Amino acid sequence: MSASKQFTVAVIGRTGKGNYGHGLDTVWLNQPRAKLIAVADENEAGRAAALKRLNLTKGYADYREMLATEKPQIVSVADRWLDCHAPMVKACADAGASIFLEKPVARSLVEADAMVKACDVAHVKCAIAHQTRYNPAVDHAKRFLADGGIGEIVEIRARGKEDHRGGGQDLMVLGTHLFDLMRYLVGDPRWCHAQIWQDDRIATKADIRMGGEQMGPVLGNRIIAQYGFARGIIGHFGTQIATDNRGKRFGMMIYGTKGMMHFFEVGGLSPVRYCLDPSWSGEKAPWQPISSQGVDKPEVIQGESSLPFGNRIIVNDLMDAIEQDRAPRGSLADGRAALEMILAVYESHRVGKPVDLPLKNRQHPLEIS
Repeated sequence: MSASKQFTVAVIGRTGKGNYGHGLDTVWLNQPRAKLIAVADENEAGRAAALKRLNLTKGYADYREMLATEKPQIVSVADRWLDCHAPMVKACADAGASIFLEKPVARSLVEADAMVKACDVAHVKCAIAHQTRYNPAVDHAKRFLADGGIGEIVEIRARGKEDHRGGGQDLMVLGTHLFDLMRYLVGDPRWCHAQIWQDDRIATKADIRMGGEQMGPVLGNRIIAQYGFARGIIGHFGTQIATDNRGKRFGMMIYGTKGMMHFFEVGGLSPVRYCLDPSWSGEKAPWQPISSQGVDKPEVIQGESSLPFGNRIIVNDLMDAIEQDRAPRGSLADGRAALEMILAVYESHRVGKPVDLPLKNRQHPLEIS
């Protein structure tokens, strides 16, 4: 697009209540296809800081007033706290604005369903801040897997960050990235079977607590979940509060008949590598890189921080999606599907058996008496 046809962009943040997410405000700076026009933040000091940070003069305490007055074409719903995601996305959709939304998308499937409907009715696009999906190396890895690079996929094993949030909070905050990546690589799961512990016993309703960042109820400090995918692929997810190497396990392994693939951390330039050792020991073949340049090619992009890099790819894809009238690569429906995999853990634990996906129960399983 020419500079005269820029998208007008506004930002919604909440200082002290999720702030501006992981750079969903500053990603629009130095974007030739976008023009920042306003910011909304109910916190006066935070709003003043955002105006300065974003080189803006128009700030609003009420995001609804900003939407009505400024009529932006795109809005970053940037705050991490989940209690306002649904009303903010609906207000943006009602105002005809497409959205860049911080993850996770919502607290429940009831909220997520309403958000998807609002965007569909208004015919606006919504992209989710699942940066790993947009990692160029992940695209190369996906093609490599599809071409049988590590043979037939047998299973996937993912771990949360396993810091002080290990368990239910880790499932919600970091699990969303891992489940989105699983779906992107091997498709939608068909079922989930999970069990949740509190310390050394099976978690009960008495252990339900409210999670941080207004995410709603969570359960347990140790979770094991399995998912069934097409072609007999089994996906595993685990999280607990680690006693050693806390916060350093976050990632995913894919095991195939000829070798394995490792995705470490998340973000626009997160490392990806593979090893053609069918014993899965890592001793019979060296680990090889998969970079933004391709398989077995070194990374040439230097000095990039993963999340800002990923955010830039996302917003450019969002603007392309608006122009081409297509869904973003990581859409609101994709974000809802990741949330569904999260809540399926609680639903399976609640009913004590595997549950089919998509979930028939759209209520939050931990809110059912």
